[in-house]
Formats: sequence, C-alpha cells, structure tokens
Amino acid sequence: MIYFNCDYNEGAHLRVLEALARTNLEQTEGYGTDPYCERAREVIRQKCGAPSADVHFLVGGTQANLTVIGAALRPHQGVLAARTAHINVHETGAVEAVGHKVLALPGKAGKLAASQVEEYYKAHVSDEAFEHMVQPGMVYLSHPTELGTLYTLEELEEMAKVCRSCGLFLYIDGARLGYGLAAAGNDVSMSDLARLCDAFYIGGTKEGALFGEALVITNPLLKKDFRYILKQKGGMLAKGRLLGVQFLALLEGDLYLEISRHADELAERLREAFRQKGFPFLVESHTNQVFPILPDAALEQLGKKYVYSYQERMDSSHSAVRFCTSWATEPEAVEELCREIGALPPSVVA
Repeated sequence: MIYFNCDYNEGAHLRVLEALARTNLEQTEGYGTDPYCERAREVIRQKCGAPSADVHFLVGGTQANLTVIGAALRPHQGVLAARTAHINVHETGAVEAVGHKVLALPGKAGKLAASQVEEYYKAHVSDEAFEHMVQPGMVYLSHPTELGTLYTLEELEEMAKVCRSCGLFLYIDGARLGYGLAAAGNDVSMSDLARLCDAFYIGGTKEGALFGEALVITNPLLKKDFRYILKQKGGMLAKGRLLGVQFLALLEGDLYLEISRHADELAERLREAFRQKGFPFLVESHTNQVFPILPDAALEQLGKKYVYSYQERMDSSHSAVRFCTSWATEPEAVEELCREIGALPPSVVA
C-alpha cells in the first residue's frame, strides 16, 4: 500500500537525522538550556523579526495547544475556534481536560472571520446573564487550517485588531506552517505572525522532524512563568537538545521551506489529476492537503492500492476524502496515483 492519509508517516529528513547522529554523544545541559536550543531560538527570532520573543520547544501539537491555552486563560474562560479546529475535533478533549471549554463557531472552509469573533464577544458582554456563561478569552486559528486553506494577511490583521479591541489572546496553531508559507498565493510570513499573534508555533512533527514544535511567544503576559507551566504539563523534555538540534537543521538554512514546497507542488499535481477527471473538491487549497469528492466505486478502486483518510459523506454515493502529501512523498508515487486516477473507467467515475 502507498500511504497518502497523513503527513507524518515517515521518520525524519536525512539532514535532521545526520544532525542528531553528529551530536549524539555530546554532553549538554538538559531541559532546553543547551547551546543548540539557544542557537535555534536565535534563528527563530531572526526569522520572525522578533528579537524579544520567547521560544520554547515542545514534543507535539496537542501538548503545545493545551499548554498555551491552559497558561493563557483564567478558570472561567474558554477559547473560540472553528468547528473543524484541531482542538475541537482531534485532541480527545485535551483543552477541556485542563479546564477550558472550546467555544466552537461555524467556519467557512475551515476559517473563522474577525466579524464572527467580534459578534460573539459583543453578544456575550451584552447578555444580562453573562457571568453564568463561559467567557471568551482567546481565539485559536490554524494556518493552514484543518482543510488546508490559508488566511490572508488582511484577514489576520482584521482578526488581530478585533482580538485586541476585545481583550482576547490570538494564538495560531502552525502544525503545517511550512506548507502554508511555501504555498502559491500565500502572503503571510513568520514575521507577520509574530507581529499579529500573542503566540504561535512552528510545526516540526509534520515538517521533517522526528518530533517537535517550536512555540513563539510575543505577549509578555504569556511569557511570565511559562517554563513552570511547561514543566507542570509534562512538556519540559529532559533531553531538550534533541529538539533544538532538529529545528536548527530545519531552519538555519532553507530546508524547511524547500521540503514544504516539495509537498505543495506534489499536492497540486494530484489536484490537477482529480480536476482533469472531473471530480469536484470539498474546498480549494494550495497546500499539501487535497480534498476531492469521489464516488464510492472510485474510492473502492483507489483504496486497493492507496491509503487516504475519510473526511465526510456528501450524499448516498459520494464522499469527501483527504489525500495528503508530505516532505518525504516520492514524486514517482504521486505520478503513479495520477495515472490510476486518469485510468478510472467511466463505470466508477459517474
């Protein structure tokens, strides 16, 4: 079987493994206080144009999300997110487990609009029974979203403006950030995120690292005592240098964007194959996730050789599914799949 169901099936990029092997027997301080983590922090600050940002390294995205949200919110507060958001759908109630409700709003192609956030906040504060309801304290976005779509710079600027006027933290999940930065039409940079967000993270687990996410905090209110909270939530890795070494390998040069662009370009090749066969899409995106709507017969045929992930049922005979490329996807595998999409007989396409 050839796997297109997610972007973390493989281990790590060879240059990451080489860096880990090269430094393997060095002795350093633990818990992220080593020279590799310090150098990685400086590289990230430079790329973000944020010399005063705090940078912390965590093992995974769910851990990063629950730690940041738990640190930012008071006990009576919740976090606004799209219904499709990772924290609402695919984190087993991790945010709720640390005591904060996810306040899910309907999104459009996976995205929240600033106007939705403003409307929700105003409705809350104007309700006579406001103190009987969970108070919104943060907005959670993903860039790219769970549906592979991207926020424009204008949309993020509008969201940041609303969040500041309403006193809400703005936090961005960047599990697939590189695929967004490298995507055609993207106009958002790391420096934009550092300028507009209170915190965001740079994904490594889905972007060529064995594991790890780099959290960037710019708001001083979130910086205070964060390492205490990181330790309390189990996020302070004893062998912390393993994270710093990986992010140095990915970010010190152009590797992060190079491998992200590779995945995006292969995903676009898949989109074109589905498009040429006449299949519609659940959403249009330019990142590494492709969401065609296919007849059951076509899914059965392709499923004999290729692994994809199920998204949602569209009607009695069609479903939206996800084909996902990654930094490690072989072009030959994509070309083989494209040929088989093109060769689907009329009997399974209708």
